[in-house]
Amino acid sequence: MGCRDVHAATVLAFLSGTASVAGLLAAVLLPNWRQMRLYTFNKNERNVTVYTGLWIKCARFDGSRDCVIYDPQWYTAVDQLDLRVLQFALPLSMFTAVSALFLCLIGMCNTAFVSTVPNIKLAKCLVNSAGCHLVAGLLFLLACAICLTPSVWVIFYNNYLNRKYEPVFSFDISVFIAIASAGGLFFTSVLLFLWYCACKSLPSPFWQPLYSHAPSMHSYASQPYSARSRLSAIEIDIPVVTHAS
Repeated sequence: MGCRDVHAATVLAFLSGTASVAGLLAAVLLPNWRQMRLYTFNKNERNVTVYTGLWIKCARFDGSRDCVIYDPQWYTAVDQLDLRVLQFALPLSMFTAVSALFLCLIGMCNTAFVSTVPNIKLAKCLVNSAGCHLVAGLLFLLACAICLTPSVWVIFYNNYLNRKYEPVFSFDISVFIAIASAGGLFFTSVLLFLWYCACKSLPSPFWQPLYSHAPSMHSYASQPYSARSRLSAIEIDIPVVTHAS
C-alpha cells in the first residue's frame, strides 16, 4: 500500500464521507420521516396523508402534490419524542462528520505536499498524516453512532404509536436515507482504519499518530559539528615542513 503517497483508500474514504454527509443533509431537510394516513368513508372526499419531518409538516390529499396544510413552525411544537431527539442528533452527527472530512483532507494534503523529512525543531508542531486519518476515522465512527441510534429508534417508536393509538403511522424514506448515510460513515471509518493498520508497520516514526520526541529523529539529520570536526581532524593531511640545509 502506497502509504507515503495519497492512496486510493483515503480518496475513496473522503468521497464516501462526503456522500454520507450529503445524505444526512437530505434526511434532515426532507419532510418524510413519518406518515399518518387519515381515511374517510365518504366517497365524495379523498383520504389525507400527513407527512411529518423534523422541521415542517405537510398534509396532502391522495393523488395531489400540493400541501393542503403546510406548517413551517412544526419544529417548535414537535410532540413526538423520537423526532425531537433527531432534531439534535442529526445536526450533531453532520458537524462531527464534517470535522472528520476536514481532518481527512488535511491528512491527504500533508501526504501530497509536505516533505517526508521534517525540520527537527518543528517536529512537535507538524501535522501528521496518520494521526489525521486515525482521528478522522474515530470521528466518522462517532458520527455513525450518533446518527444510527435515533434513526433506528424511529422504527420502534412508530410501532409504539400504532399500538397506543391506531395503526395509521408508518416511517418514510428519510429513515432509510439516514440509516444508509450511517452505513456510509461506518464504511468510511473502516477504510481509514485499514489504511492506518497497513501503514503503521512502517519503520518510520512518521506513521505513528504523534511524532516521537526530537532525539529519536536524529537519524534524519546530519551529524553534529563536533563529531564532524573530530572526524575531519583525523582525515586532514598535515603538511611537514623541512628546513633546507
